[in-house]
Amino acid sequence: MRMRSAAALVVANMIGAGIFTTTGFQAADLRHPGFIFTLWIIGGVLALLGALCYAELGAMMPEAGGEYVYLRETYGASFGFMSAFVSFTAGFSAPIAAATESFVIYLGNFVPALSEGRLIVGGIGVVDVCAVGVVWLLVWIHMRAVRAGTGFNDLMTAFKIGGIVAILLAALAVGDGRAANLVTASPAYVDIERPELLAAFGTSLIFVMFCFAGWNAAAYVAGEMEDPQRDLPRALLIGTSIVLVLYLGLNAVYFYGASVDELAGQVEVGLVASRTLFGDWGVDLVTVVLCASILASASAMTMAGPRVYYALGKDFRPFAAFARTRPTGAPAFALVAQGVVTTFFILSGRVDQIQQYAGFTLSLFASLAVSCVIVLRLRRPDAPRPFRAWGYPLSPVLFIAVSAWMMFWAFQGRPLESTLAFLTVLLGGVIFAVSRSR
Repeated sequence: MRMRSAAALVVANMIGAGIFTTTGFQAADLRHPGFIFTLWIIGGVLALLGALCYAELGAMMPEAGGEYVYLRETYGASFGFMSAFVSFTAGFSAPIAAATESFVIYLGNFVPALSEGRLIVGGIGVVDVCAVGVVWLLVWIHMRAVRAGTGFNDLMTAFKIGGIVAILLAALAVGDGRAANLVTASPAYVDIERPELLAAFGTSLIFVMFCFAGWNAAAYVAGEMEDPQRDLPRALLIGTSIVLVLYLGLNAVYFYGASVDELAGQVEVGLVASRTLFGDWGVDLVTVVLCASILASASAMTMAGPRVYYALGKDFRPFAAFARTRPTGAPAFALVAQGVVTTFFILSGRVDQIQQYAGFTLSLFASLAVSCVIVLRLRRPDAPRPFRAWGYPLSPVLFIAVSAWMMFWAFQGRPLESTLAFLTVLLGGVIFAVSRSR
C-alpha cells in the first residue's frame, strides 16, 4: 500500500456522519460560535498529538494490527487481546453498523420509502435490512482482493474530499449567508454560569473527538505498506491535517448559513445551513456528499478492522481462523466474522446508542496505546526509532490527560453506555483467561 492510500484511509475513517450532525449539539450547549471553533481546533490538535505518538510506535513496530501490537509489546498479551476484542466489537463493528444505518437514513432524502421507517417483520425495518445489505456489499468488495478494496477506498475518499471542497467553494461564491453569524453569540449565552459552561465544554469535546476518531487508521495496515517506517508517520499526519482543515471549513459554512440559535439542537446541521445558502438544490448536493462520506468511512473501517483480528489470529491458536487469507491476500474469515457482528449491532440498537457505546472504548484504548510511547521510552531507550514523536513528553501526556477528562464527562453524561463499554473490556479479559487456561 502506498502512502497516498494510507492517508486516504485516515481521511475516510475520520469523516463520517459526525461532522454533519454534532455541531448542533455543541450550539445548544455553548451558544457561542467562538467556543465551537475553539473546540474543533482543540480536537484537531489532540488528534495530531495522537497521530504523532502512533507514528513513533508504528515506525518502531511496522506490523498490521495498530494498538493491538503496541499494547501487546508494552503491557503483555492480555492487554493486546482485550484491545483486539474491543476492536472486534465496539472499535469497528459498532461504528460500521452506525455508519451504514446513517447512510441508508440519509438516502431517504432521495428514496422516500427509506425515510418512512416501515417495519417488515419482528421490529426489523426497511432501514435495518438495507443497512445489512450495505455491510455485506462492503465485505464482498474487500473480500475480492486487497488492491480492489484499496482502490475503492481511494475513489470514495477522493469523491468525499472533492464534494466537501465543492460545498466550501459554493458557499463562498454563491451562498446567501451572513458573515456576522460566525462571531455572534446567542442572547442566551450571557445567562450561562461559568461552571455550566465548563461542563458543556467538556461534554461537547466528546462529540468533537468522536468525529476525529480514525486518525490512527493507517497504523492498522502498516504491515501492507511499501515503506511503513517512512510512510506511516506521513500518512497519519497528512490525513489528520486534511481532516482538521475540512472540519473547520464545514463549520464556517454552517455558521455562515445559519445563526447559532438556528443550529442549536439540530441534527442535520448541514442540511439546515445549505437550505439557507443554496435552496433545495443545495440540500440535494449536501446529501450526496454526506452519503459518500459515510459510505467511505464504513468502507475504510471494513478494511482496517480485519487487520487487527488477523494479527490476533497469528498470536493465539484458538483464534487462528482470523489469520486465514485468500490467495488475493484478503483476510476472508476476519471480514466475514466482522460482518456477522456488525449485522447483530444493526438489528439490536439505534444509531445514537451504538455511537455512544463505541465512543468511550475508542478513547480508552487510544489513551492506553499513546501511553506506550512513554513506557517504551523508559524501558527501551536504545530501541531504534525511525520517527520520534514531536514535543515528547508533552505530546503523549497532554493527549492522555485530556482523554481522561473526556471519559469522565462521558461517564457522567452516558453512564449506561460507558458501563457497557467497561463490561466489554472485562469480557475480553475473561475470554483471554479462559483461552489461556485451555
